[in-house]
Amino acid sequence: MTVPTAELDLESPDSYLQSVRRLADSRLSSFACAEEVGLAADDLNAYPGRESLGPPSGAGVLEDEGTDLAEAGRRAVLEGRIFWEHTAAGEATRLGLGPKYFIAPGLLERRLAASGGPPPGGGLLPLELGRRHLVQLAYEIRRLADESGIDPDLAMARQRMLLVVPEEGMPAMAEGAARDLAGLMPRGSLLFMIQTAFHGLEKGTAGWAVDPRSPRRLHNHGYLAMQKTMEGQVFRLDGSGRRAPLSREAFLGLLGEAWDLVSYNIEDLGYLTAALDLETAGMAVGKRSAGYGMMMEVIPNNPERPIKGGMYAFDPALGRDVVVESLRLKGVGPGDIGFLNKNFNHYLEPASVFGRIREEGLYMPVSVRDGRLYFQPVQGDISFWARTFFFTRRKASPINSLKSPLDIPSALEAMRLQDVQPGFAELASGLAR
Repeated sequence: MTVPTAELDLESPDSYLQSVRRLADSRLSSFACAEEVGLAADDLNAYPGRESLGPPSGAGVLEDEGTDLAEAGRRAVLEGRIFWEHTAAGEATRLGLGPKYFIAPGLLERRLAASGGPPPGGGLLPLELGRRHLVQLAYEIRRLADESGIDPDLAMARQRMLLVVPEEGMPAMAEGAARDLAGLMPRGSLLFMIQTAFHGLEKGTAGWAVDPRSPRRLHNHGYLAMQKTMEGQVFRLDGSGRRAPLSREAFLGLLGEAWDLVSYNIEDLGYLTAALDLETAGMAVGKRSAGYGMMMEVIPNNPERPIKGGMYAFDPALGRDVVVESLRLKGVGPGDIGFLNKNFNHYLEPASVFGRIREEGLYMPVSVRDGRLYFQPVQGDISFWARTFFFTRRKASPINSLKSPLDIPSALEAMRLQDVQPGFAELASGLAR
């Protein structure tokens, strides 16, 4: 499942792109053009033995892991042992509303009304989705500290957060986040990374080459995992708003202080009222001590509106449960996926995990869009070489995310519930401008 180190150069985005070009030369030399690759993509990406994949052998159940999980999680959070990552760089093509970070309640209400829904009712705090994520985490950490008899400012000073942003809208997003959190956590504790977008590849007389006329697209969230290990990709903003890049060693050093890196998608609606999951944080502390490198939560698919994603199944060839992404499941539709990864992953001993990513790389599936070749690695494939604990909950529920116009009513309801939390409006009032 892994790619030999020699095939991927993870020194920089530019070196990565050139190594991807060489990878295309070595793997796709028999194809005359990108369109031919596109016709064969399902076969090229197909997971070996996918026809033999069966029902999972059984994930661990969160509630069966012990009664002291919440207490262990509380200590880990307040001691600053959790590294928080928010990914806000997705392309959000199904919504058609621009970067999800900037989606405000009013925009969602107008979109709903335009499709025949109720007219905008107002009354919600005019906070965009991305800002809601950042403030919710600060709100819950401060509340937890207060309940524990700890100075909330001290608890916030111990936190580290990475916000992954797109090139489009980056200055406003990064500067706004730094300004919003200035009174909630130290400026130096908030880190940023811009997810690189790449031109596509096309076959020429000298082999596969970058086509500078092609659209620049993302190489999926697996690239993010690799980009974090490159030199100078993570940065802070100084008091003047200038970027202050961290060396690779400095960033891995910060990760070395953490026991768990937990990655959130900005579209996760459940997060808006439950950013802290102390039970899973406590379980991560225990599984880290037991030698696990990753935790993946698995949930049932929604039988009424099944979605594609990482399918949780048993692989008899490997003799264990796996999560296989949809783009590798030729012939398997969303309705055939009974259980999938919630895409809410924990990376235990993150400095070790991301250090190994530089050595192992990730599997590189292919995709053809607009007539050009783009690679699509997924971060969930880390589970194929990192010892992974799969878990679920007794009352597991399907994913609740803002992915399409059908999710707008759920998003507005989640924002309403967030706004009425005791003290949330007061904390956010200075940001609602």
